[in-house]
Amino acid sequence: MTATSPKNIINFHSLNKNLGKFHLSHTDKTFLIPQMNRIGSHLLAATFTGFGIKSQVLETYKGLDLGKEYTSGKECYPCQITTGDILYYFKQERNRLKTDFNPENYVYFMPESGGPCRFGMYNKYQRIVLDAFKDLDRVKIGSLTTTDGYSLEGFIEPKRVGELRKAGYLSVVVTDILERLLWRVRPYEKTPGMADAFIEDATDQMIDAFTKFGSHQNFNTIIDRVDKIAASGVEIIDPIKPRKPMIGIVGEIYLRSHEQANQNLIRQLENYGAEVVNASLGEWVNYTSYERLREAKIGMRSMIRQMKTDSLKSYIEKIIRFGGDLLYQQMRQKQLYKPARTHIDIEKDHKIAHLEKLLKEQDLFCFDAGTEACLSIPGILQYAEEGFNGVVNVFPFTCMPSTITAAIVRPFMSQLRIPYLDTPYDGSSQPGREAAIRTFMYQAAQHAERCGGRQHR
Repeated sequence: MTATSPKNIINFHSLNKNLGKFHLSHTDKTFLIPQMNRIGSHLLAATFTGFGIKSQVLETYKGLDLGKEYTSGKECYPCQITTGDILYYFKQERNRLKTDFNPENYVYFMPESGGPCRFGMYNKYQRIVLDAFKDLDRVKIGSLTTTDGYSLEGFIEPKRVGELRKAGYLSVVVTDILERLLWRVRPYEKTPGMADAFIEDATDQMIDAFTKFGSHQNFNTIIDRVDKIAASGVEIIDPIKPRKPMIGIVGEIYLRSHEQANQNLIRQLENYGAEVVNASLGEWVNYTSYERLREAKIGMRSMIRQMKTDSLKSYIEKIIRFGGDLLYQQMRQKQLYKPARTHIDIEKDHKIAHLEKLLKEQDLFCFDAGTEACLSIPGILQYAEEGFNGVVNVFPFTCMPSTITAAIVRPFMSQLRIPYLDTPYDGSSQPGREAAIRTFMYQAAQHAERCGGRQHR
């Protein structure tokens, strides 16, 4: 792959024309989904496929050298990984199809969030990078944004937007449950490898379920499958093995979800005697709905104070919309977690309203500032409140929200005498990383012994 002349690299018209929302249902275009969370990416692709959107999950981490070549190093690490993934994919496609390669047959999926986080600029930057290659300027980038609560309008027929969103959210919650089931059983499996094989099979079952039933809104069938999977997960656990120190993970959503990027952190912690719970994907989706609802309420109160009744209607409509989204999401979470937890004691998800309450009580941070720090800081407090024996903060090197989290939480955790570890990543192999994890786990084991271990349900 060779770039075109530098004078053609920056094409700002392309940011308007080839970046946004494009109709995909029942077209020949392939929707390319980056792999952040392995299970979640494939379940989301299956959901889109069920709605007539031809979807494919990109291979990940094979194009990291390309990603580093076409970034400056000032971008955060997930930007380098995803840039490399899409460039690697098109390099392979060119070699496979040769003269039949048509860039207009693809739409690359890269969502965004509001600031102050650089994630909001990934798709803009990657649009410029793709424009630097012959023909790839004709590849469109499909995007969702937190500013409208990840609305899917424009990707599919208007009458099916709500159905796709509901099925997509269900795939997120199912992903969380499968992962929490894996983390619950793997440290206690009877035979090494049983848990991984079990979750691989469960993932295949759920891919099939979302492909067949998601578009028909036959969610009860999907929920029944999750219930049976949770019930069979109990059989993997060796009842003789004692419970291990509980470690909670927070941080930037891509790094804590992407196994290669965080150098298999969860497995490392498990190897040194941990039972781990990572912050969920559903937590972030719930947060975006909660934040839009919160902003709408603030706007409505402001209009009332200013006696601008003509503007009230739009805010009331937003309150109804985002409030309805949040209620639906919480209902679905409860509907899936409750039966699963009758079989096995996986961790419940954090409620966003409770996380904001914790921040206000401790006066440590404010939702007005935004970013993932709004979840990570109170998430750590929640882990401490629930008796966890240690917390790890995972983030890209130089990530502002996570650096803020570390600065605020580290002294607080020191006062509570709960082990805490920051693990920034930039793709390098840090020689002291394993020693830091071993030391952290030694401290977590001491905390469990000192406090009598966590009071498991």
